[in-house]
Amino acid sequence: MSGIMRGITRGVSRGLRRLNRLRSWILLAAAAAVVVLAPQAIAQDRLPTERFVGSLELVYRFERNMPTGVAVSQGRRVFVNFPRWGDIVPYTVAEIRGDDLVPFPNAALNEPAPEAPERTLLSVQSVVVDPLDRLWLLDTGSIEFQPTSPGGPKLICVDLTTNEILQTIVFPPEVALPTTYLNDVRFDLRRGRAGLAFVTDSSLSGPNAIIVVDLATGRSWRRLNDHPSTKAIPDFLAFVEAQPFQNRSPEGETSSVSIGADGIAISADGERLFYSPLSSRRLYGVSIDALADESLSADDVAATVEDLGPKGVADGLESDTQNRIYITDLEHNAIRRRSPDGTFETLVHDPRVLWPDTLELATDGYLYFTVNQLHRQAGFNGGADLREFPFSLLRLRVDAEPVLLRPEAAPDSPAHEAPAPRAPTGNGSEIDDAAEEPPTTSEGFPSDVIVPIIDTTDRD
Repeated sequence: MSGIMRGITRGVSRGLRRLNRLRSWILLAAAAAVVVLAPQAIAQDRLPTERFVGSLELVYRFERNMPTGVAVSQGRRVFVNFPRWGDIVPYTVAEIRGDDLVPFPNAALNEPAPEAPERTLLSVQSVVVDPLDRLWLLDTGSIEFQPTSPGGPKLICVDLTTNEILQTIVFPPEVALPTTYLNDVRFDLRRGRAGLAFVTDSSLSGPNAIIVVDLATGRSWRRLNDHPSTKAIPDFLAFVEAQPFQNRSPEGETSSVSIGADGIAISADGERLFYSPLSSRRLYGVSIDALADESLSADDVAATVEDLGPKGVADGLESDTQNRIYITDLEHNAIRRRSPDGTFETLVHDPRVLWPDTLELATDGYLYFTVNQLHRQAGFNGGADLREFPFSLLRLRVDAEPVLLRPEAAPDSPAHEAPAPRAPTGNGSEIDDAAEEPPTTSEGFPSDVIVPIIDTTDRD
């Protein structure tokens, strides 16, 4: 009898062990099923997501070339530029006319002649309309980031009433060094006989600086040369689209992106120049009186530099008559506005704003900006070009006025007599302000929160 009982006990124990193993297998299988089904469950539950900010309008979509700069005249003409970084670029400056891009000021000037660099446009990084409604073209003189040659780096002024060149200022070799990369420019036309221009040198490999230009004489000089405020932070690392923004070779070797003084803006009273290296999260200001006074030493000028604190990773800067600074935020697909007291507000946050580059506050009350996916270029992605067409020119209504530092005798801006602002007649879209109920996007957001600025079903 005892043997029978021992047998029964052993059988029950073996059964319990098998049952426990079966239960463990069931639990593991259930867990695996949860892992597999989790994405579907999340999609069905429509969990909360980040909010969009800003009501964007598409001004123009670029199906071939990658833009950096944009300028809008007081007569509502829109100009863009395309630097020669490696893509096939038929013209480096163009005007948007309807659905067309027209080489500006003409096709011949846009044909690069490296053997005579002073006579043609090699690679324009920025186009800027000055307070007298003239268009200035900032030519880096560098094709595919090659060392500059005398005559290449220059600043060209075009009369927008005749589309004729008024002035060409060539930077001498001691100002535009072989390593120099001219990036952006701002103007104060009240200083001197014809005004001063201020240009950032965002060199990747040489000293960075602010270049000052006397527009009457064409003379120029470097300020804050190799100063810490104009230089990239050593080993700087940004994250764009949640990925580290680094130089990355096809072999997988990485290095930091070191871009110095890039964005630039001018204060409403013309007393301070704001600037920032791209490879930095700091914003700086410097006395324009100091920059303009050639008798001051480098230390005297540096003593006027002010660290205005963190502002995120930015490419473009802009300012308005209320002394607010507009700042692109590359890491968050955003554009922010900094008030004089140092507080920030977000004007745009949209995952489609993939590398907002140049900012342009026009006299129509809109902030224009280019979106060019710069971080998706092959050099940052192991040789793989991840950019997708189209690139875009967008705008946002901000109801602010640009800083226009004109001579006192200059006539008032014609913008005050212009008709109510409307979207340019290009290939963009305009919000219907007359609609009683704002339409919603496919994601259910009202269009006054997010506008479907890019129709991904309509691509070449």
